Amino acid sequence: MERHGFGQTHEVTNQAPPLADYNLFASDVALSAAVERDGAQWHRDALLRHGAALTTPETLALAELANRHTPELITHSPRGERIDALEFHPAWHSLLALLRREGLHALPFSDPQRGAMVARCAGYFLHAQIESGSLCPLTMTFASIPVLQREPALFATLRDPLYAREHDARDLPLAQKRSAMIGMGMTEKQGGSDVRSNQTRAHALDGAGGRGGAYRLIGHKWFFSAPQCDAHLVLARTDQHEGLSCFYVPRFAPDGSKNAVQVQRLKDKLGNRSNASSEVEFLDAYGVMIGDEGRGVPTIIEMANYTRLDCVIGSAALMRAALVQAIHHARHRSAFGRPLAEQPLMRNVLADLALESEAATVLFMRLARAFEESADTASAASAAERAWRRIVTPAAKYWVCKRALEFTGEAMEVWGGNGYVETGPMARFYREAPVNSIWEGSGNVMCLDVLRAMEREPQAAQALFAAWQDDARAHPALAAALAKLAATLNGPAEQREASARRIAQQIVLIAQATLLARHAPAYVADAFIATRIAEGCGESGRVYGTLPATFDHAAIIERAFAA
Repeated sequence: MERHGFGQTHEVTNQAPPLADYNLFASDVALSAAVERDGAQWHRDALLRHGAALTTPETLALAELANRHTPELITHSPRGERIDALEFHPAWHSLLALLRREGLHALPFSDPQRGAMVARCAGYFLHAQIESGSLCPLTMTFASIPVLQREPALFATLRDPLYAREHDARDLPLAQKRSAMIGMGMTEKQGGSDVRSNQTRAHALDGAGGRGGAYRLIGHKWFFSAPQCDAHLVLARTDQHEGLSCFYVPRFAPDGSKNAVQVQRLKDKLGNRSNASSEVEFLDAYGVMIGDEGRGVPTIIEMANYTRLDCVIGSAALMRAALVQAIHHARHRSAFGRPLAEQPLMRNVLADLALESEAATVLFMRLARAFEESADTASAASAAERAWRRIVTPAAKYWVCKRALEFTGEAMEVWGGNGYVETGPMARFYREAPVNSIWEGSGNVMCLDVLRAMEREPQAAQALFAAWQDDARAHPALAAALAKLAATLNGPAEQREASARRIAQQIVLIAQATLLARHAPAYVADAFIATRIAEGCGESGRVYGTLPATFDHAAIIERAFAA
């Protein structure tokens, strides 16, 4: 009788090998080209180094470990003292150390030069393809800097730890640490996106109060991210003003004691599990007013503008990560006698995903440039750049983040059952996808903000549309879509509000189409325009894999991720 070795019932074949040890930056043609044309070529070597370091088996393991071993809240010390300490797996701190080493928390502010914002956004995009949760405190820290810079006395004490490229995980008063992280706390139970309904109160400690004054805060925050940060920017009402004011609330009070911000529990989230989000109570917590009294929302909106851009980048990165994994799998997996990547219908799916991914990439990189250039108010192009920043950013936040949900699900399906289990990255990508649509303003909030921005800055909107009209002259379908959008915007106000999602969608698709027409090969731009904005394209784009057979699917896939 034939004998078999223990457990050897079959030979494992036709399984795709793990995707590792490739360069995230060098393998991304669209990203590399955008870095070059938008003035960040000086950062190319750093991006190449970072792109290689992120895909080593060791770094990939960090992402998996940080999400499997989620943070824990330790409310009390062994002696019964209230400490509200957070315990993370060491992988989490290793990921944050990688981020700070690259300067992604401060680069345009700590090293200002042409292309610095573009360089930072490209690096952020690379890291977001590997692990998303570690980006939350980094994003908030980055976005807090321009707000804090407007408070010279406070910023003088924060500048060095904010700019430092070392991750210091110690839970100590900031004066004893080498680096700092800043979080946010705006949402309350009754409000959600409507922060104007916030109930937290702030009472002046010295009687006078006002900008730069010390306060004690009483109230709560329903979402407080991330509670281990060295300080948070929060909104509260003062006794003298019913409008919301903005406060800098440190983790430790001036006397060195733990500030009276009591963590009630950590949120048990669908995704973003490596990161800690919490509910807190302010029990006479110490805070310092930043910005003018009653102007807290405008003060903190500057922070939200940056975090919204990072939401776009994070979703574009999930698309890119899922796309590369899907292409890799299809090239190594065979069915019915030939590799999946050589089968016409699978090629259609992958090519359609590749179009969506490249469009998202060129869009966020263009926004990065606009954030940099719109700061120069003397520039002749500042009106159009302001429009990209103020109008297109919320539209992109709405559309790209929405598309990531369907995109990651389709890419998971390419993997089949292997994609649905937690032993690979696809399930994590899929669980991560919804957060960027929800955080920093839901879809409806973003679309209404698009309309509000266009009403408040009509000259910027006109400059943007004029530039698009110039681009559309060579593309009749693009010109027709632009005319249709203009007609919708000229309709009654109530109809515009009801159509806000359609308007935001069309703004993004036209923006993406003009960028691809300028910077991508014709076979990419033509396929995108024909299936996203051309008249009668309704049968394409709703579900991935519906490109007309006339387009060169294989060439689109090869451009996305060369074999």
